[in-house]
Amino acid sequence: MIARLSTRLSPTRLLPARLSGNAKGVAYIEFAFSLPAFMGLSMYGIEVGNYAQMQMRVSQIALSLADNASRAGSSNRQTNLQELREVDLSDVLEGVRIQGGSLRLLQNGRVTLSSVETNASGGQTIKWQRCLGLRQGTGWDSSYGRAGDGATGNAFAGMGPTGSRVTAPPGSAVMFVEINYQYQPLLGAWLIGRPRIHYIASFVVRDRRDLSLNSGTGIIDPAPSIGNARLTCDKYTV
Repeated sequence: MIARLSTRLSPTRLLPARLSGNAKGVAYIEFAFSLPAFMGLSMYGIEVGNYAQMQMRVSQIALSLADNASRAGSSNRQTNLQELREVDLSDVLEGVRIQGGSLRLLQNGRVTLSSVETNASGGQTIKWQRCLGLRQGTGWDSSYGRAGDGATGNAFAGMGPTGSRVTAPPGSAVMFVEINYQYQPLLGAWLIGRPRIHYIASFVVRDRRDLSLNSGTGIIDPAPSIGNARLTCDKYTV
């Protein structure tokens, strides 16, 4: 009788053979390698989506302010003209405070409301401006002119970027709004930084506004009470 030789191998020698056919951990390894890239792309997508939403919200605030300012005022029954009061401007700017509250718009930006009108020469002028916001300097204050620009002559071409200036029709006015806002990142500045969001909007005054009030400034009660102080653009406030 031929003796049978034992072919049983030790567990240690069997381990490489067992592992070579085991694919249970492959998915975990692939997931571990792809997780950083997946998380990075997901965070970037969330931040870009939030940035786009902030741009839309700032744009809507600019449009709303220009529209509200174009409607502001009270009707004078004797002249049948609309009279713009300082309190009316305070009211429309209060709307910006409410709309931009969750964005901290005024803490991180600047809002400028301007009245573009025609001067005695038929040219364009910025008759008055009102402002809100703490940011100041280039890129935050008005990019297209200051109150009093174009008071005489035709040198001032209107407000807005070159090639698309906004001008007022004769005898009327245009409410021009400029908002500059520093984006506040949702997940940190390391993804897209803190870009400045810039939007402009304009509306022609809807009613026949009396532009001759208060020696031509177009706004009555020029020295209001402390509780209704004029929000001129030399002030930086929320």
